[in-house]
Amino acid sequence: MSSTSLEPLSAVQLRPGRPPILHVESPECASTWAAEHREALRAQVTEHGVVLVRGLGLREADQVGAVFAGLAGELMAEREAFAPRQIHGPGLYSSTAWPTNQPMCMHHELSYTLECPGLMLFACLEAPSEGGATAVADAERVLQALPATLSERFEREGWLLTRSYNDEIGASVAESFGTDDPAAIERYCRAHAIDFAWQPDGSLRTRQLRGAVVRHPLTGRRCWFNQIAFLNEWTLAPEVREYLVDVYGEDGLPFNTRFADSTPIGEDIIQLINSTYETHTAREPWQAGDLMLVDNIRTAHSREAFTGERQVLVAMAEPQRLADSRPTVEVARS
Repeated sequence: MSSTSLEPLSAVQLRPGRPPILHVESPECASTWAAEHREALRAQVTEHGVVLVRGLGLREADQVGAVFAGLAGELMAEREAFAPRQIHGPGLYSSTAWPTNQPMCMHHELSYTLECPGLMLFACLEAPSEGGATAVADAERVLQALPATLSERFEREGWLLTRSYNDEIGASVAESFGTDDPAAIERYCRAHAIDFAWQPDGSLRTRQLRGAVVRHPLTGRRCWFNQIAFLNEWTLAPEVREYLVDVYGEDGLPFNTRFADSTPIGEDIIQLINSTYETHTAREPWQAGDLMLVDNIRTAHSREAFTGERQVLVAMAEPQRLADSRPTVEVARS
């Protein structure tokens, strides 16, 4: 470790309601600093599930890409995106396009894929004037706080994600699958346990059953790991949900979640999950130049509503194929 080593663990700010924050003096080269301190930073993530590093002075996309590569190695290409992103380099993306006045509720990135990122990396190039925090929540504590009857049902049966692709809302077929070739999309679906059906108008609908509770690959601890609430119709703003149902119908929503047997998940359950997340949320407003590392399996994250300009770059790394992801939906052969 160099003479510019990280401050000791005791110097990391640990305050209720906020993620762990590590203050550093701005280095001459942020990417070199990140590569030198990779192990110490990753130890912080292992210990706490998340760490926010303040003082690196990140300002440019190329600089961020080099920092991310130094910390995580090869970055993942996103597949099965639920909303579009801008691409800033290999594996380097903008934050998800989402209305600024609507929060993105707690979720684990790509928890419905068979190979999900184990590590999320965030960098703030421009902080909003108000709001816009990438808040976090400990998935172990959330699981422990949920009513046992609810969490045990989801753990036993899993959860079902349904998607209906269109050209207006959410990611397009090409943005989600990286291609618009029907044969390639079908091959991907078959390989990833996704039930698919082409509609008469040429649009695509999919269904996939996934696990709601998984064991962390390092600690073995049980985590509430899913997007049951975030991608459910009842998390949408009432006027947005009403519009989408009116235009696309109950079965044609761009995305929705259900119990494993396809029965709807009630609004009361979604409110309960979201309120449990809120009770266990830690948040810190972004400052320009900040870096945040998140254990994607142990720690859920959200994006709060904001005003002003906000530019946060995102990368995914360390793909994990979890043993209890429950890929059991039979795939259509048509």
